[in-house]
Amino acid sequence: MTLLAILGVLSSAIFSGTSLLYTTLGETLNQRAGIVNLGLEGVLLVSASTGFAVTAATGNPYAGILAAALAGGLVNLLFGYLVITRRANQLASGLATMFLCFGLSALIGRDFVGARITSLPRTLLPGLASIAALNTSQFKFDLLIYLVLPAAGLIWWVLFRTRWGLGLRAVGENASTAYAAGRNPWLIQYQALFLGGLLAGLGAAHLSIVWTMTWAEFMTGGRGFIAVALVIFSKWHPLRAIAGALLFGGAVAFQLLLQASGIAISSFLLDTIPYLLTLLVLIAWGGTRKQAAPASLGRVYQGTE
Repeated sequence: MTLLAILGVLSSAIFSGTSLLYTTLGETLNQRAGIVNLGLEGVLLVSASTGFAVTAATGNPYAGILAAALAGGLVNLLFGYLVITRRANQLASGLATMFLCFGLSALIGRDFVGARITSLPRTLLPGLASIAALNTSQFKFDLLIYLVLPAAGLIWWVLFRTRWGLGLRAVGENASTAYAAGRNPWLIQYQALFLGGLLAGLGAAHLSIVWTMTWAEFMTGGRGFIAVALVIFSKWHPLRAIAGALLFGGAVAFQLLLQASGIAISSFLLDTIPYLLTLLVLIAWGGTRKQAAPASLGRVYQGTE
């Protein structure tokens, strides 16, 4: 591979991995609070369609990003009503929410298929303009890319350096004990779901408004499920999620490079590379000596009647 091709893969990995990292950070918050959301794919689709529709209607990508984030938060609150207030099974509720969102996203985006939008402006990082190899359109990034690493650091700080983060982790480990210590498990879980939905919405907005600048049904391509897997890969740690997002993003970029090079392999087979890599990583990681899963992950907190 030439230097230009390597830089192209790196650039594409960053663009592809950004939406995934935002989503993984949001799901990390959810699971640290003891809730696993298998409907995350639907959350992404509704957010992506809503963000794109608002951007196309207003001509303002910032309004679209805000709308996508709020849509993600609201869908997660609906899921939260099922699993927190109504105490429904989390896995079944997540799947039901996902199928609902499939239809809802198609309805929201049906009038905007093929629409043209104005995306976020892209700029080089200060100090890179003098490097000829990087001074190309491939390394001009948008605001959401520049904010994703600080967002990961902020989530880490909130989880491990604040009282609210301590309470959230306590709820994920044992909600009854957290309640006895004066915490409100239901309120904390609702807060975690809303924040997680906002982050997933930002990831979806980056996918539809910034990276692809288009809307199509099922355009997320399984990123919601990949994000759930990457939470496990990162051992529920927001900083480790950065490596997982870049790994998956790099796999996507590499298979696109192989397709563009005209290699004599079916494009359908090449499309499976990122997902096959994710499975292999999880298989290898699953045999390690210790997993950091919250003890109450997936359990419905019944409260004190």
